Amino acid sequence: MTATARFTGDANPYGGGDPYADYRTADFPFTDLVDLADRRLGAGVIAANDEFFAERENLLKPEPAEFDPERFGHKGKIMDGWETRRRRGASAVRPHPTDEDHDWALVRLGAPGVVRGIIVDTAHFRGNYPQAVSVEAACVPGSPSPGELLAPSVKWTTLVPRTAVGGHAANGFVVAAGQRVTHLRVNQHPDGGIARLRVYGEVAPDPAWLAALGTFDLVALENGGMVEDASDRFYSPATNTIQPGRSRKMDDGWETRRRRDKGNDWIRYRLVEQAEIRAVEIDTAYLKGNSAGWASLSACDGQSTEWTEVLPRTRLQPDTNHRFVLPEAVRATHIRVDIFPDGGISRLRLFGSPTKEGATRLAARHRELGG
Repeated sequence: MTATARFTGDANPYGGGDPYADYRTADFPFTDLVDLADRRLGAGVIAANDEFFAERENLLKPEPAEFDPERFGHKGKIMDGWETRRRRGASAVRPHPTDEDHDWALVRLGAPGVVRGIIVDTAHFRGNYPQAVSVEAACVPGSPSPGELLAPSVKWTTLVPRTAVGGHAANGFVVAAGQRVTHLRVNQHPDGGIARLRVYGEVAPDPAWLAALGTFDLVALENGGMVEDASDRFYSPATNTIQPGRSRKMDDGWETRRRRDKGNDWIRYRLVEQAEIRAVEIDTAYLKGNSAGWASLSACDGQSTEWTEVLPRTRLQPDTNHRFVLPEAVRATHIRVDIFPDGGISRLRLFGSPTKEGATRLAARHRELGG
């Protein structure tokens, strides 16, 4: 584990104005990856030993933490995060908590995967953040209960050792452990508050589940697809196009800035593995005056740099789900969608099945990652 940026100590008390004006953050090398703890993928905080001041579920809210200086309740200041009560020692002679005392929360990842980076965000926790944090990981099949996860037989691996953190800061950690993970145990030493948890990595799907499905969305985040690159991410990330479900608002899709040249915008995707694509959906839900005018689809197989057009430039309608059955199955590992001239799409779905070679590699990777 390596901390990419170190923040320690208290932030200044809130002095009015923009509460993020003195927020401490940095550019982290892993934030272009999938957030495996995204609620849209099905992640959840399933248990915590204490949530006296603020609920554990706040950890995984997709939006940045908010701060209202006048919001108080019967238990004290209401914070947008997970906050535990102050720990005390055993007696007046020993009023301080021991070095081993800590609070914890169990997080179920929305998609099992390999964790590459973690952000423990203490936004607005200026003097009430934990002194240190640590993060452990486990790979447990099925849908285990908190009691089952805490059983002595479950093996937990340290992803982030106990490390000092700072208040009102994005505390980021590069993770080097190359194993498949389904659950995390987030520890704060000895107590305090964390606003948000982000867990960046690569989805590692269960090949047995995909085989049982037969035909499925080959580019969906939850199945192991990913965005490799995009021409423009001005208004919203290209990764939105492969999130689960239909878009429910304009910024839940991909929208580019307005072009003033004669070019066009595009996204390049990597499929879960080599596969045969048989049907395509391009959805422009909630993109009404700013949807793409036309779109085309090209495929590439393996390391070849040759792209083959599989869906010619086709007119798109605003706020509409467009469905196309391909004349014949297209073998590919990568897909590129081009939109003309600019605008956006909300979702891309590519339905098909892995080839025999692709399925073999998926199974081998699953074994290598400890699945």
